[in-house]
Amino acid sequence: MRRISRGTVAALLAATVLLAAGCAKEQAGTKLELTAALPDQVPSGTVLRLGDPQIQAIVGASGLDKELTDAGVKVEWANISGGPQSIQAFRADKLDCASVADIPSLFAAWTGTSTKIVFQSVTLDPLNHPIYRLGVAPGANVKSLADLRGRKIAYSAGQAQGALVLRVLQKAGLSQKDVQLVELTSNGDSYVTALGSKAVDVAPIGAQNIKLYEAKYPGASSIGTGIRDDASTLYCLTSAVENSQKAAALKAYVGVRTKAILWANEHHAEYAKAYYQESQGLSAADAKAVVEIVGNKGIPATWDAAITRLQATADLLASEQNHEKIDVNTLVDRRFEAVQAAAAGSQVVTGDAA
Repeated sequence: MRRISRGTVAALLAATVLLAAGCAKEQAGTKLELTAALPDQVPSGTVLRLGDPQIQAIVGASGLDKELTDAGVKVEWANISGGPQSIQAFRADKLDCASVADIPSLFAAWTGTSTKIVFQSVTLDPLNHPIYRLGVAPGANVKSLADLRGRKIAYSAGQAQGALVLRVLQKAGLSQKDVQLVELTSNGDSYVTALGSKAVDVAPIGAQNIKLYEAKYPGASSIGTGIRDDASTLYCLTSAVENSQKAAALKAYVGVRTKAILWANEHHAEYAKAYYQESQGLSAADAKAVVEIVGNKGIPATWDAAITRLQATADLLASEQNHEKIDVNTLVDRRFEAVQAAAAGSQVVTGDAA
């Protein structure tokens, strides 16, 4: 038997490692310039790691998961949404994209994590279907925005709720010095608990949770903000958008995500059951009520209005929280604007959905 020298073995091992590395690099996809056209074909085996639980439920209930499969997109779903969780997952390279409001993309940029918004949706009739109301602690006697002066208000700088508080103060003609902002991250029912225990006088809580809050704490109440708060996006690591394979998969997913939102508008009962009952554990009656409270969503024909609102919010936060000024156009990937508009077809929302 012919002996193989140690040198030959080492050379073979080195070649194998180089080949494997080359294959891995090829599977990872070539870099796609942010100005290049989005690829149409999804290479076999392409995986998207998505924190988009609401759309996950709708895609399954509507049968749109087959469209993803047929397009060659494999999704690894993560039970992650919102700014703090998604930014942490981005930094650990555990996630490609997540569903959030508009604030996380700003804080990702301010804290050194490069992301791009690839999806925008709005609420139809947003002032009558707000995402948040201001919960008022029992006995706090807050009847209007003017009553906020001198109050303790729950505040989370890096979340949509924090930006909402600053916008509410601005609308009321108040500054941070006129109130006491209580730093408190909004996780789970932390804001509701803080209100119930009277640790704070006021806190922004989800509109769908108001009835539960008021039922749990006698004397609890809430007031409207009078502010549009319906920003809803999907944002992704820039590195994912620059990956040619993932970019192709994202193009397909944005189209499916658009159809999922429009399907939910027309199938309230199925949507309520798939997400609010089976995923969130609500009763059938509560699930139905929540769907009515949050209202129908729309796909804007253009992102112009959303970007204008995002810039106004960025400017406010830069001023009130001592952040650097930022041009929010650097945070959006408008190649996907046409993708979702095409998927919505005649159902796109023109104007500003006000």
